[in-house]
Amino acid sequence: MVEIVMPRLSDTMEEGTILRWLKRDGEQVRRGEELVEIETDKATMNYLSDQEGVLKTVAREGDTLAVGELIAWVGDPSSTTPPGGEPGGARAAPDGAAVGGGVPGAEGGGSGASAAQELAATPREQGADGRTAAPAGAPAAAAEAGAAPQRPRASPLARRMARERGVDLRTLRGSGPGGRIVKADVLGAPAAQLAGDDERHAAAAGGVAPPSEATPAAEAQPPSSLPDPMRAKGETRTVELGRTQQTIARRMAESKATIPDFTLQCEVDMEECVALRSELKRISSSEAPTYNDMVVKSCALALREHPRANSSYRDGALQLYSRINIGVAVATQDALVVPTVFDADTKALGEIARETRSLAASVRDGTITPPQLGGGTFTVSNLGMYGITSFTAIINPPQAAILTVGALEARVVALDGEPAVRQRMTLNLVCDHRVLYGADAAQLLARIRELLQAPAALTL
Repeated sequence: MVEIVMPRLSDTMEEGTILRWLKRDGEQVRRGEELVEIETDKATMNYLSDQEGVLKTVAREGDTLAVGELIAWVGDPSSTTPPGGEPGGARAAPDGAAVGGGVPGAEGGGSGASAAQELAATPREQGADGRTAAPAGAPAAAAEAGAAPQRPRASPLARRMARERGVDLRTLRGSGPGGRIVKADVLGAPAAQLAGDDERHAAAAGGVAPPSEATPAAEAQPPSSLPDPMRAKGETRTVELGRTQQTIARRMAESKATIPDFTLQCEVDMEECVALRSELKRISSSEAPTYNDMVVKSCALALREHPRANSSYRDGALQLYSRINIGVAVATQDALVVPTVFDADTKALGEIARETRSLAASVRDGTITPPQLGGGTFTVSNLGMYGITSFTAIINPPQAAILTVGALEARVVALDGEPAVRQRMTLNLVCDHRVLYGADAAQLLARIRELLQAPAALTL
């Protein structure tokens, strides 16, 4: 039988969650059939089998596994039976494809234990009497009884990061399915906890008990008429976040913590764009571009003239990209997804309009694919349809900037010394100050405004 491992479905994917098996255990699977629904750091998608045979699942629904870990077997059940065991056992990470490995239980009279079980086993030291010793730091009673502490449920990636950062997994509460500890839990371990652990370990190593704070005797307190703070909010309901929501939360927190950003704002006179769109709607109402499509095209042309903004800051240097790929933020019921319009500077306005409609539909019906979600070099986010006139946004790393688009509305402005009602729109450009300085960003935003106020160039 052939191993099926957790595939790499995006360039940033490190682990995935088995949401639902689309084939039952023991069912015949054909090549190209939908096998399993997987939630990644970007989206939820169905993975197609590239093998034929009978399915034997290893990972359960709700399990979160690192890329390359065993999730199932597919093949002839009459051949050597694969081991049962827990999912795991890192394999070479496949780029969206299953990897065929050797048949387990090879000749030579082995014990039949799987590589996954061998990798999952925790090595322990043996004492002189041949008994297995408890790990260092375990309670004395547990060591005397020869009982090892229960191993916390955690993804392989979380275990590796915990070792590197000195985090004790036993002190964490997992946010993954079934309480499994995932990468975000390790990253969120408080610094005070790490420092306290280090002090306790150092004291234990020197044979000195760590100092304990004296607890003053509780003083009698008169009964309070104030309500219990724990009950003042009413009943509390905990809502578990999916992998996509957890990834968004982690990436946004990392962006705000690591990117020194600043924001520039300008108003755009949209009278010419309104007239252009009215004319295009008269020609073809179903394919007329939206105002957001015009903004996407304007950004792409402006980035061609200001290539520094089409780059990323990495390790003290700038990486400038030759392609201009604009990400367009699309809101779903419980997440924000950013599909990509590739080479937007070379595409006609009508082509951009058709592509953005198709991408938005794919996001909302769940058929968006990983390649459509990666490779962006700049992002446009629009909340104008909700009546929001102006807002700022968080940069989508490793990009250098994001443009926000407010609502189109009639505003009274001074025109040739007289009050006039004009269709206006507010843009905000949020920039990474390591990449763009104030003047650089101002020139880019000014060019975007110029293109929107004289949109004939967008149709070329």
